[in-house]
Amino acid sequence: MHHTKYYLSLLIIMIFWGMNVPLVKILVENLSPVTMTAFRIMTAGITVFLILSIFKLVRLPTKREFYYIILGAFLNVVCHHYFLSIGLKGTSGTNAGIILGAGPILTALIASVLLSRKTNRQRWIGFLLGGAGVAVTILVGSNGVSEINIGDIYVFISILTQAFSFILISKLAKTLDPRLLTGYMLVIGSLTLMVIALITEPGAVREFATISWQVWLAFFTSAIIATALGHMSYNFIIGKIGPAEASIFLNFTPFFALIGSVFLLGEKVTVFHLTGLVLIVAGVLLGSGALERKKASKQETVNHLRGIGR
Repeated sequence: MHHTKYYLSLLIIMIFWGMNVPLVKILVENLSPVTMTAFRIMTAGITVFLILSIFKLVRLPTKREFYYIILGAFLNVVCHHYFLSIGLKGTSGTNAGIILGAGPILTALIASVLLSRKTNRQRWIGFLLGGAGVAVTILVGSNGVSEINIGDIYVFISILTQAFSFILISKLAKTLDPRLLTGYMLVIGSLTLMVIALITEPGAVREFATISWQVWLAFFTSAIIATALGHMSYNFIIGKIGPAEASIFLNFTPFFALIGSVFLLGEKVTVFHLTGLVLIVAGVLLGSGALERKKASKQETVNHLRGIGR
C-alpha cells in the first residue's frame, strides 16, 4: 500500500508522456527536429534546476557520479530524443506511440541480463509477444503489409537506448538524487544535441521566429510538463520501486499516445495498430513479471489471513 502514491504518480506521468508523442510530432513538422529537440531539452533542464534550487537540492556530483551522468545523458537524452525526433519526422504518432510501449519489455530483458535476474518461460513468452507487437506495428501498422518504415526503426532505437539508461539510473539513484541526476542529464544532453544540430541543421534556429503560438504552446508543454516534470518524477520513482516495476506503467503510454494522435493529429487507428497494442500489453504483463508479482502478493495476503485465523 505504501507504493500507491508512486503508482498514481506514474499513471499521471504516462498520460503526459503519451500525449507528448503527438506534441513532438507537431513540433518536428514545424521545426528542424534536432534543433527543436536541443532547445526543448535545454528548457526542460533549466526548469529542473530552477525547481531543485528552490528546495536546495543542487550539489556537484562526485567523479563516479559524473561518469554515470555522462553515460546516462548519452543514452537517455542524446540517443533517445535524437532518434525519437527524427523518427517522428518519418512516421505517424500512432505508430510511434505503440512502439514506445515496448519499453517495459526491453527494460525487463536488459535488467535480466545486466542485473543477472532469472528469466523463466513466462517472461520469455512475454518478450516474444512484445516483439511480435512491435513487428506488427512496424510492418503493417499504417496501410497493410508494406516495407519497413525507417522512422519506425528510429523510434525503436530511441526506446531501446532509454531502456538501457533506466538500469544506470537505478544504480546511481543510490547515491545521487534522481531528480538532480535528471537535471544534469538534460542539460549535458541538450548541449550535445545543440552541437549536432549546428552541424546537421545549420541556420535552423531562425525557424523559431516563424512558428505560431499554438506550436509554442506545444513546445513549452512538452519541455516543461512532459520532459522536465515527467522525467524528474519518473527517475525519482525508479529509485524508490526499481526499474522493472516502474517500467510496467510505460504500458499506458501507447494508449494515451493513440488518443492524443487521434484528437491532436487527426490520425486513424487501424486493426493492425490495435493488434500490435494488444500483443505489446500482453508481453508487458508477462515479460515484466507483473502477473507474477500480483500472484505472489495475493498468496502473501492469503498466508497472512491464515496466520491470523490460527
